[in-house]
Amino acid sequence: MILRGMPVAITRKVSPAIGRCELTHLERREIDVARAAAQHETYERCLERLGCRVVSLPAEPEMPDSVFVEDTAVVLEELAVMTRPGAEARRTETASVAAVLAEYRRLVVIKPPATLDGGDVLVLDRRVFVGLSGRSNLDGFEQLRSLLAPHGYTVEAVDVRGCLHLKSAVTRVAPDTVLLNPDWVDRSLFAGLDRIEIDPAEPHAANGLPVGGVLVYPDTFPRTAERLRERGALLELLDLSELAKAEGAVTCCSLMLAD
Repeated sequence: MILRGMPVAITRKVSPAIGRCELTHLERREIDVARAAAQHETYERCLERLGCRVVSLPAEPEMPDSVFVEDTAVVLEELAVMTRPGAEARRTETASVAAVLAEYRRLVVIKPPATLDGGDVLVLDRRVFVGLSGRSNLDGFEQLRSLLAPHGYTVEAVDVRGCLHLKSAVTRVAPDTVLLNPDWVDRSLFAGLDRIEIDPAEPHAANGLPVGGVLVYPDTFPRTAERLRERGALLELLDLSELAKAEGAVTCCSLMLAD
């Protein structure tokens, strides 16, 4: 029986094949699979402690990147959009996530030749930003815009540079606040919002996950963490260092939805 009335976080256990993950901007380093799995378990328990019901899918031995479930879907109040990941090897990840999401949302699908990774989609209320990256193309943006227009969303394309996904460069960290790396995304796009810039010494620090008034955040960016605290953020710091070797971050490891 599905219990209603609390936030849901869909996650997936770490694949034993994560060492064969897709990499774009990082050099390959050995990943300690057991440690990565333990870090992910701590992440799931953190989400539970912050009030989420965690729906944890089993590991997929033949899908190295599958722990990064965010890339498989874009979840909104009215529907869920199943993506078509830019890395061909990741396209088999969507089916099992769709089976779970169908219990909560009406599903629609991004179709070829479009590519779209969920990590390239930033939802700020009724505004949706889509990163044009190595993983998400113009067709993906246009299909998403068409799918969301009937529901009153405006969808804007954003050029990203130097990073894997839009949400590597900017994430929402509070209702009216974004955290961003101005070297990777144009900060003027977010005029009207409170904008916190990462410390320049920590270029990968722009990814945080707000849950119930708390910001889940990596413990590897102390300078940016201090900037966040100075602006009033309450941080829950986690060690996700092994997942970071696979170009993962805190938003990547869950699909968050209000039930």
